[in-house]
Amino acid sequence: MPERILIYCDESVERGRYYSQFYGGALVRASDRQEVEQRLQDVKNRNNLNGEMKWSKITENYAEKYENFLSSFFNIIEEGKIKVRIMFRQNINVPPEYDDERVDNEYFLLYYQFIKHAFGLRYWPGNNSPGEMLIASILLDDPPQSPEKFDMFRNYMSSLSDFPVFTSSGVIVPNQEIIGVNSKKHNIMQGLDIVLGGVQSRLNEVHTRPVPPAKRRSKRARAKERVYRVIKDRIWKIYPRFNVGASTATPNGYADRWSHSYRHWNFVPNRSSVDRTRGKRR
Repeated sequence: MPERILIYCDESVERGRYYSQFYGGALVRASDRQEVEQRLQDVKNRNNLNGEMKWSKITENYAEKYENFLSSFFNIIEEGKIKVRIMFRQNINVPPEYDDERVDNEYFLLYYQFIKHAFGLRYWPGNNSPGEMLIASILLDDPPQSPEKFDMFRNYMSSLSDFPVFTSSGVIVPNQEIIGVNSKKHNIMQGLDIVLGGVQSRLNEVHTRPVPPAKRRSKRARAKERVYRVIKDRIWKIYPRFNVGASTATPNGYADRWSHSYRHWNFVPNRSSVDRTRGKRR
């Protein structure tokens, strides 16, 4: 039987102050999905969390509940039952000017690059065994596209199955298994949303500074700081003192893209130029 995986996908801020185009993914083996979803639901039940959990919904009254949920989410990541990938572009890396068609399809093109590279699918353990197959289902959080464009996206994404390295590794991305889903029904996707939102907010200094003309941060911003601290501490537990705005290293080679439980990718488009005026000023 082929091995099956599910990749839950989400995106955050398209244009941020310092970092833009945030994409996130959570990979789960199909055989583990029910157990993982139930473990996360158990945490929600213990904390009386009945609705959908999102970074944007964090408040002072719910901060501790979100901390508890994230602790369980990262426990599962450390066990290797969820693999999380976060991709973003630092604004100092300015992509070249594209024609209108490429700009219009940027959402699709970035997701294609994200799935193609971020998880290291070509390095899955069965890639050297003749006849072994890895079937990847792509689940996107309510893709904001017309049905016609989404059909184009599915055709484009499923063409990864014909990518020579994927073909030789037995990786298949079936067209019919690229679908839009409602994140309210998927606890794994809610955990991804919180981590992706927290990293985006920290890199763009959204919750770390008061919003003018206010001189102090709001209660909600301070609550988000509490929740982000859990994210940062758990990332640092995996990678001590890791700079969340950088790409995760591959000390053992590109196969780490598959084997690592958690990774960041600071995506630099081809033919980018560097404009340091768009970065943070010390």
